[in-house]
Amino acid sequence: MIGPNDGLSQMVPFKKFIYDQYSEGNFFYSWAFGLGGGFYSQLAYYFSTSVIFLITVAIVFLLETAGLISPPDLLFWANSVLIVSLIRLALIILTAAFAFKYMGIRLSAAFTGAAVYGLSVMYFRHVIFWEFFTDAMLWLPLLVLGTEKIIREGKPAWFIVAWSLMFFNNFYFAYIHLIFLFIYLLFRWLMPLSKQELPKQKQLGLFFTGGLISFCISAISFLPAVYGFLNNHRPAYQAEIPFFLITDHVLYASKYVILPAILLLFLFTVRLYKERTYRFFAVLTVFLIILHFSPWAASAFNGFSAPQYRWEYLLSFAAGGCVAAGLQVLHKLQIRPLIFSAAGAFLLYWLLAKVTMQIIEPALLPTFAQQRDLIIQLFVLSAFLLMLYSWKKRAVLFFLLQLAIIVSCLVVVNKYEQMTMSEKFGVDQVSRDFLQSPEYDGAEQQQLIKEIQRSEKDPFARIDWMNGLRNNTPIVQNFNGTSLYSSIFNQELLFFYWRDLQIDMGRESVSRYATLGNRANLYGLLQTKYWMREKGTAANAPYGFTPAAETAHYKVFQNTLPLPFVRTTSNVFYEEDLKNHSALDKEHAMLSGVVLEKKHGPGQVVEKEKNTIEQAEIREADAIYKNGKLQVAKNGGGMIITPRPSSEKTKDYYVQFFIKNVHGKGFKLKVNQYETTRKAAESIYKTGISTVVIRVPKAERLSIQLPKGTYELKNLKLYEEDYEELHRAAAQPMKQPAMNWNKNKVSIEYKNTAGEKYMVLPIPFEKGWHLKVNNETRQIEKANFAFTGIPLQTGMNRIELVYRPPFFALSMVLLVLGLLGAAWLIQRTSRRKKYSHV
Repeated sequence: MIGPNDGLSQMVPFKKFIYDQYSEGNFFYSWAFGLGGGFYSQLAYYFSTSVIFLITVAIVFLLETAGLISPPDLLFWANSVLIVSLIRLALIILTAAFAFKYMGIRLSAAFTGAAVYGLSVMYFRHVIFWEFFTDAMLWLPLLVLGTEKIIREGKPAWFIVAWSLMFFNNFYFAYIHLIFLFIYLLFRWLMPLSKQELPKQKQLGLFFTGGLISFCISAISFLPAVYGFLNNHRPAYQAEIPFFLITDHVLYASKYVILPAILLLFLFTVRLYKERTYRFFAVLTVFLIILHFSPWAASAFNGFSAPQYRWEYLLSFAAGGCVAAGLQVLHKLQIRPLIFSAAGAFLLYWLLAKVTMQIIEPALLPTFAQQRDLIIQLFVLSAFLLMLYSWKKRAVLFFLLQLAIIVSCLVVVNKYEQMTMSEKFGVDQVSRDFLQSPEYDGAEQQQLIKEIQRSEKDPFARIDWMNGLRNNTPIVQNFNGTSLYSSIFNQELLFFYWRDLQIDMGRESVSRYATLGNRANLYGLLQTKYWMREKGTAANAPYGFTPAAETAHYKVFQNTLPLPFVRTTSNVFYEEDLKNHSALDKEHAMLSGVVLEKKHGPGQVVEKEKNTIEQAEIREADAIYKNGKLQVAKNGGGMIITPRPSSEKTKDYYVQFFIKNVHGKGFKLKVNQYETTRKAAESIYKTGISTVVIRVPKAERLSIQLPKGTYELKNLKLYEEDYEELHRAAAQPMKQPAMNWNKNKVSIEYKNTAGEKYMVLPIPFEKGWHLKVNNETRQIEKANFAFTGIPLQTGMNRIELVYRPPFFALSMVLLVLGLLGAAWLIQRTSRRKKYSHV
């Protein structure tokens, strides 16, 4: 039930991380979250505000406190996925059955329709890859129930409960459900289901008031979560989004929804459309099927960004309602119309199978043939039982038909998961052994990490180590690292990496940052004291790092030029003045003083490092370079740069250039021993930044190697680094002030006798931090492009930094107002006339 990709790279580590923080009484901010961050806000998209996960945390904490279980580790959270998923699925089916039953469908038919909804491929796909997505499937039936309660009875209590849970749980799926609510109401008003319903004007009043109250109740989660989303950065999706495009089909081989055979049989039965509830769900189902084939709709459901097919559980719910409503009135049907519907449905299955066999890739034909044969067999079984019941009208046959529907869903789901999830995505390879292997969390790696932690006295020291492409290795292996993989995090850090310092991460991505490009200046500034790698890649160790420990396969280097956590300075530079300077110049400015975003007056001047590319010799290697285009004839070809004879003081080169594959393909880039990858042009995870800066240890030649292809390569620049500024900064005598960091509060006492103007902390600049200096509220400044700057006073500075989620005080006020409003509205409408719901 766990995918080897996002399941192990994000879902399980985030659960472990949040539980560890919450169980220690730390609810908002952590230095161990990447380079530091407000995880309550930034992980609200995942689990930090997930109701299901919070209940799980409470139960696990009670069990741990009572001594019934050991402290939960990563393996515990991996194993818990199955149990939690079973319970969640049971709740999804029960709530859906309850919603269908309220709409006048008898319990057995309602349960069968709910099973069609719950036992959908989307549920299992989401659990495996992105488990938190499945929570939305639980709130959707509650939303429908609450909506129907207002329409039929004028009672908003269930609507308020549903929306409060959705707003609190996940802002993204609350947005999807809001779109669904508009669609549902439109169809619902066009096709009334009961004889007496609340007037539409009064419905709108209750929907608006109930929604506003729900927003207030959930603001304590919703506002920080939305701020975290807005404070993230995703480049605009550039590709054209077609209005209609068929990329799969929902009868045999969709990754998102496979419609059950009974649904198709019902949709082809004209007589059923005379029944109001069935007609409503059937029309809604067909409409959502059409939307499934619209990338534009997928974009709209994804905030009008790149098309993402995460909303199809809405279609599964409508299909479940259609099946439930069809079963409800099945006793009224005779066998003749069902024979015609079976013939029409079979013809559609046959035609789609024929067409698919002609256009599908040959390698996929065996898998498709298995799926086709299975689906046809289940269709024949459903058609046979359907017509048999319509002929004999026996209760036992009706029971067998419902049982066949549920079993068919189970069979389809299991076969789908086997052929796609297990065999194609390697889910079957996720095991206890894999979780404890060197590919994920090996014992040898843990041995080195623990050895470092035992010897290192600084609690803020970072280790640059990442297992393969798993950017959340620091969370998995319990150390302060330099990498993070998350859909949402502080955009200041993204801009720091992409734009301001142009730090290569080893892999281009909008949802990851990793390492510090092996650049010694940045390691010193950001408390990174150790650099750990497999022995074969140790040649790229940053300047000033010396071997400290090793095992059979790994080696750790220690920083001999560390800088203090608290740095003070009277040298002030400004981002505006450094705009046209190189990344190396910016590093020197940060080492020599502080770089501020807001300009307060004239700043210090940074001496520009000379671009020496004009004095270097450049030649092609298995390539032709002309007019900014590099045509590489074979893999590993490219360009060779021979720098001018450099000073003995030069330790490293910084090589900078713009590079893009002319045909939009992704590619691997290698400069001497350093490797990185660039995304394809159509990738939704592309940063849109095509300029790279690579640090290379001093060498006679710099070799830029690329795969065979044609590239746009221009703006070559070459800088030499002697690290004089780093040595000067590291040599400055600076007694660290008294400092205490307790959960979300940082206290510092600093006596400013040298007339320093600013204190700089390697804490990322982020809304939520509140500053007091000598009990006076002060404004935090963005310093060094993405970090925290504090204006100093002469003499004693008693500094207090407290982090609370953005808009926390406002959220608490809204919570109280929301609860009072809910009590008032529910009491006011409790005596309203009960409208018919049959």
